[in-house]
Amino acid sequence: MILLTIIVFIIVLGLLVFVHELGHFVMAKRAGMKVDEFGFGFPPRIFGIKKGDTVYSVNAIPLGGFVKIVGEDGSDTQDPKSFGNKTGWQRFAVLVAGVTMNVIFAWVLISIGMGLGLPTVLADGEELPSYAKLRDVRVGILEVAPDSPAAQAGVKVGDFITRIDGQDVASIDHAREITQIKGGQPTIYTIKHGDDFVEKTIIPRANPPEGQGPLGVALGSVGFVSYPWYMAPIKGFEATVNILWLTLSAFGALIAGLFQGQNVGAALSGPVGIAVLTRDVTQLGIIYLLQFTAVLSINLAILNAMPFPALDGGRILFLAIEKIRRKKLNIKAEQYANAAGFALLILLMIFVTVKDVTRYSEGFKRLFSNIF
Repeated sequence: MILLTIIVFIIVLGLLVFVHELGHFVMAKRAGMKVDEFGFGFPPRIFGIKKGDTVYSVNAIPLGGFVKIVGEDGSDTQDPKSFGNKTGWQRFAVLVAGVTMNVIFAWVLISIGMGLGLPTVLADGEELPSYAKLRDVRVGILEVAPDSPAAQAGVKVGDFITRIDGQDVASIDHAREITQIKGGQPTIYTIKHGDDFVEKTIIPRANPPEGQGPLGVALGSVGFVSYPWYMAPIKGFEATVNILWLTLSAFGALIAGLFQGQNVGAALSGPVGIAVLTRDVTQLGIIYLLQFTAVLSINLAILNAMPFPALDGGRILFLAIEKIRRKKLNIKAEQYANAAGFALLILLMIFVTVKDVTRYSEGFKRLFSNIF
């Protein structure tokens, strides 16, 4: 499972970055810019093929890709195919293309999921359209409170409760009723995790904290809803817009909390945290992995769109300032700003990684004890 997690993590992260860079590449070519190299992965180079002005390379580190556009760094100002010699709208189109591609990629993944059948929380009395198909409705785990009996037993979001002490669970109310009766007693819960069924002995709390319940979980009726091919892209678009809005709202709340002096470290996650989530999602199955990758793609799009130096949004901001001033910015000043922004992003990445390692320290101990 460890090797599978590493492979899936590399594929997911590499694919997201590659799709992003592909957007820049395609739009640069359409704008008549000269692209020195379009690389899959990062150097050292394994091999490359030159076609026209561009070297198409395959590189040893499979974590995405890169595009080298002539004049993107402010040099080669005499070349008519240079980035800096194109119109403002052409440069804007190239800069925004990566973000756009990530959103489109998320839409494609979610649409595929809509066709195959995505796990959906069903409200009481909810009626689905006649063209939708519903299957495998079960009692699902929507939230798990930290340090609760469920959390200590290893129950995770996305799991399903199928039996309690040998009794089939027919509904949420049925699960709650049995759990209330079993308060304070060792109880065997049959949990569906991905394709596996596991039995966990849990002692429901007789006097749980307010708002948590005996197990410390939030339950919901979860079924797999699929749509025909002609509706899947439409439903996928609606879901993509909803996720985009929710993610933007979350980013906004995070930034507002930062200015208000709140500790936002717990809400941030870096490569280590994403790797841990990748492991959990991979165990649940391909449908969940599609959803997870789509959400990551939207997060990457929003992050890159932020008006911060070294990000696409920062470069778009500089372009907007240039248009307002009707005068090109000082190249050295822009380069220094991007270099400083990149350094701050690296420091933030180090900070988040340290937080992730601390947060998941027990999991890492178990992981390495299994390996060695």
